[in-house]
Amino acid sequence: MIVERIWTANAYRNFNYLIACAETGEALAIDPLDHEKTLAPARAKGWQITQVLNTHEHHDHTGGNAAVVAATGAKVIAHHKAGGKIPGMDRGVRAGDVIKVGKTVELECLYTPGHTLCHICLLSHTDQPALFSGDTLFNAGAGNVHNGGDVDALYATFAEQLARLPENTQVYPGHEYLENNLRFTLDREPDNAAAKSLLPGVAEQDPAAATVTTLAQEKDINTFMRLGSPGVIARLRERFPELPDAPNARTVFARLRELRNTW
Repeated sequence: MIVERIWTANAYRNFNYLIACAETGEALAIDPLDHEKTLAPARAKGWQITQVLNTHEHHDHTGGNAAVVAATGAKVIAHHKAGGKIPGMDRGVRAGDVIKVGKTVELECLYTPGHTLCHICLLSHTDQPALFSGDTLFNAGAGNVHNGGDVDALYATFAEQLARLPENTQVYPGHEYLENNLRFTLDREPDNAAAKSLLPGVAEQDPAAATVTTLAQEKDINTFMRLGSPGVIARLRERFPELPDAPNARTVFARLRELRNTW
């Protein structure tokens, strides 16, 4: 499996992706908002984009669909409940469905509601798994629930699905927010050594060559995966003194997401 991560350099800091089969040159485009930057590397490498996958229905992930389809004839894939929200959708998928790219690439669909209720992530069937996580899981962060989402569903996605994936799973999100997310982690947990260590290098890096984290790293640096940390809970109680002595993980997650909305 070949992963081409495309830095759009737009105001939303989107990443677009091409996933290619090395044997056949067939490629899948994930959330190709910037159609020109998506089509250009495919042409340069001789790849044929045959499918477009939208992780969810927001325009900053679907806005380039029409141009990519017009240029390539690719079929558009998204969650089956997104049919009325994504024009020209050809295939609706459910949890457990597999998207094949050429002869060598298999990507499993995970139904990951929260950011929206039609959100999916893709998990590669490779020795080192790769998770294309859209706006659900960011490097060191979690998606918001402003536009058609639900914080309880997002918590369940984190706790019941993402946290259980293999530790060596690489995380490829829909946006580059790592530096700001690390700063939020340190605001919530000032003694987080892993976040402190990572931040200086991240602050200086070119977003086009941004760090790719693993799930094991996320459990060290991502506040939304550190819900039982005494430090996180103690500092959270400073803002929410009504929290019980031992708040449940769902409550901690929701309060963190509330703080992140305005941080």
